[in-house]
Amino acid sequence: MSAILELPIINSPAMWIIYAVAVAFTVTLLIRKDSKSKHGKTKRWLPRALIGIAAGAIVGFLIYLAGNALDLFGVELPGPVGTWAAATFAGIGLAIASFPHSKPWRKIVASVSILAYLVAGATGINALYGLNPTLGSVFGIVEENQITLPDFNADNRAAPTQPLASTWQAPADMPSVGERGSVPIPGTTSGFVARDAGIYLPPAALVENAPALPVVIMMMGYVGNPDPTIISDVLDQFAADHNGLAPIVVVADQLGGQGDVDPACADSAKYGNAETYVTTDVVNWVNANLNVIQDPKYWTVAGYSNGGGCAAKYGAKDPGTFKNIISVSGEQYPGSETPDAVQADIYGGDAAAFEASKPINIFQAAPAGTYAGMTAIFTAGSEDPDFVSMATTVSNATQALGINTTLFIVQGADHGGDAVSGGLTEGFNVLYPVLGLSTGS
Repeated sequence: MSAILELPIINSPAMWIIYAVAVAFTVTLLIRKDSKSKHGKTKRWLPRALIGIAAGAIVGFLIYLAGNALDLFGVELPGPVGTWAAATFAGIGLAIASFPHSKPWRKIVASVSILAYLVAGATGINALYGLNPTLGSVFGIVEENQITLPDFNADNRAAPTQPLASTWQAPADMPSVGERGSVPIPGTTSGFVARDAGIYLPPAALVENAPALPVVIMMMGYVGNPDPTIISDVLDQFAADHNGLAPIVVVADQLGGQGDVDPACADSAKYGNAETYVTTDVVNWVNANLNVIQDPKYWTVAGYSNGGGCAAKYGAKDPGTFKNIISVSGEQYPGSETPDAVQADIYGGDAAAFEASKPINIFQAAPAGTYAGMTAIFTAGSEDPDFVSMATTVSNATQALGINTTLFIVQGADHGGDAVSGGLTEGFNVLYPVLGLSTGS
């Protein structure tokens, strides 16, 4: 089962097989003779097939346009999504047109082809966004293999007196890449029911007498899952360039359940204590189970989209835990896509409480000096204008408070995987010297 869940479906043989199956069904459906009606009249197949294809394509594209017009997905869907929607429904239109006046076997083929077209369309859109690299991640299942955590000396986790990059010598037997997997983190204090967290251990964490390392608590988007693939791929590259040094990463589940509800990074009666889970249960678990430096300077809270809004909020509320923030294509505030529903469902209609929960308001209400030594990075894709605007607004507010702030626009990226990898890459470019993982300034 684990091998199936870990099957790559982006730029992989599996992806091309899925496309090839859809093409094969199309060819099978199109190759068909004209038929005769009961009255001997010829039923032309090709015109009916073309009508079905055209009608389906129109329906698919209208669904795409309606999704953008009604903001059904919370972000502006790029044009290629419309192309995939039109192509998917064009195939379905062909399948539907194949049912009348056809033999039983052809009806069966047409029925199965509808599923094949849906799978191919979903695969294409998923590849376009690049957020779910494996079959398991598409279904909200992080890598099934439970990672084995290395033993460590809990007394040797004080902040180093010199940057780790200047004192660390990688042993000859150090792995060339890190390890990733999953681990359950119970909601001991919060009672929150979360999916297993994703874990990334860099090469330097996998050797005997490994040094204590910085840590990143990362959260992905809604709808999404705690998959460590993208951030681990980014950090493996950094580790390769820095003697195996990289932060340990915990990709926490701030959504809970099946990842199909949004607790808005808060504690609530309706969705559970998501905030306490991340800021207390996950933090306590990290301290108890991972070989990480016990100093807020070396702790980063990071997130993408929904998780980016959470990262900004948690960093603003608890600089005594997190001195660094990376918000990749993050919401301006948790619940920014559905503010009325969040105010009603999460805050019981209390507008003042909702306002007080917004990161900018938390930052601005804090006493002078609260954020001394904090570093914050806000990024968004250049083709994602709404999130560029939100990243700009929050970064302007943090910079005005004297926080060491970086705003970075990932050129050519929208709200998908390129924005995530590009934003994280810039985030760690900024943070590596801050975390002592490089000697550059």
